[in-house]
Amino acid sequence: MTDTATPTQTAIAGAPVRAGLTLTTVAVVQFMVSLDLSVVNVGLPQIAVGLGFSPTGLTWVIHAYALTFGGLLLLGGKLADRFGRKRLLLIGLGLFLFASLLGGFAQNPGQLIAARTAQGIGAAALAPAALALLTATFPTGRARVKAFGVWAAMNAAGGALGVLIGGVLTQYASWRWVMFVSAPMAAIAIALAWRSIGADSRGGRPGRPDVLGAVLATAGMSTLVFGVVRTDRHPWGSTTTLATLGIAVAVLAAFVIHEKTTTRDPLIRLGLFTNRSVAGANAYNLLLGGTMASTFYFASLYLQRVLGHGAARTGVEFLPFALGVVAGSFVAIKLAHRVGAKVLLVVGGLLTAAGFAWFGLISADGTFTADILGPSIVASIGFGLCLGPVVSTATVGVATHEAGAASGLLNSSRQIGASLGLAVLGTAAQHRTGLSNTAEALTAGYARGMAIGAVLLVAAVIIALLVLPRTGRTAAVDLDRTAPVAD
Repeated sequence: MTDTATPTQTAIAGAPVRAGLTLTTVAVVQFMVSLDLSVVNVGLPQIAVGLGFSPTGLTWVIHAYALTFGGLLLLGGKLADRFGRKRLLLIGLGLFLFASLLGGFAQNPGQLIAARTAQGIGAAALAPAALALLTATFPTGRARVKAFGVWAAMNAAGGALGVLIGGVLTQYASWRWVMFVSAPMAAIAIALAWRSIGADSRGGRPGRPDVLGAVLATAGMSTLVFGVVRTDRHPWGSTTTLATLGIAVAVLAAFVIHEKTTTRDPLIRLGLFTNRSVAGANAYNLLLGGTMASTFYFASLYLQRVLGHGAARTGVEFLPFALGVVAGSFVAIKLAHRVGAKVLLVVGGLLTAAGFAWFGLISADGTFTADILGPSIVASIGFGLCLGPVVSTATVGVATHEAGAASGLLNSSRQIGASLGLAVLGTAAQHRTGLSNTAEALTAGYARGMAIGAVLLVAAVIIALLVLPRTGRTAAVDLDRTAPVAD
């Protein structure tokens, strides 16, 4: 007698394969998006020379991507819920691929900033769609914990390895390749998504997208960063700075009022923040994103401008950091069901803060081994312990139709934190350095920025202790159910 598999059995057998392919697709997407935020760091000096950027204008190579990405992520999440996650993922990947090529061929600062802005728009479409697909594919149990662990590892590896890849490409090819490198990854992700992800239904409720809300959020955050960055020329108490920051606060307040009163489908339902896990995880994520972006920025400049290392060597010297983040992410996977997400966030945050405090002791006559290697290992393992748990915590108890919006909110807090953190810490470092370009002055500025980062991480730990539910294993256990998290 010959056994013949029924259609149901075939579907069940194929489900793990499709889930695995979906996880692979999301991993490639997250690695690409994270890499693109850090890959340009090592190449910034060469980009400035090649295109004629001013010192202040150069920071907008990072801000243009991070602010557009972070500001539009909420709209991207909402559109993913409404029009289909696969559809929006493919659109975002196509735009990202085109923008990467445009940036590689840029001939002046304006063209590169425009390309980075377009990359941010593409990332804002594809990132929440990918994370929502991951949430839907792995809704419960240990498989969900492992899937988010892989997502966190790729997120961390992309950010850390971006510096290595950027250094090698800048020194041995051209800075233009730090833009081109994302194009083949986007093409691979498109092929994987087209093959592995099934057509999804439009899960959103009736209503028109809240475009005005997205504009207000992005404009408010951009104005805030602009005001902070310009304090190198206009002091904090100057009329120009106070007026700029006042406009930013007014625009952001208008965003909150608009979200409460709009007749359209709100960009983000403010009621989500009544879930303590969602509110606490996003506040934690904001601070974590700011300090992580600053790590790459300050360490890269210290190694190149103070210690005199080349771009490729600097990239190689970030390998311990990359490996530490990945190692911490996999440790978090193993421990999530034993100790819970809250404990991992507290321990990881404290470990990362200790690494930043150690970074704050760098000296002008230091070495990689004495001043960078040790704190890199400590801080990176701490980062790795945090990344997976903060994602799983922030998406617990969210209704299916709001999964994309919640995913967009989480990604938004990370990217906006990166831009704000770099603006604040970079400005503090510049104020400490002053007009001097000596190794001692530069080192003092970088050290101050790292030390302030340690303080921000301690604040993140306090948020985890006070805001997240008291039950230590809440997030890990609640991965197995869809009920809202309760204290």
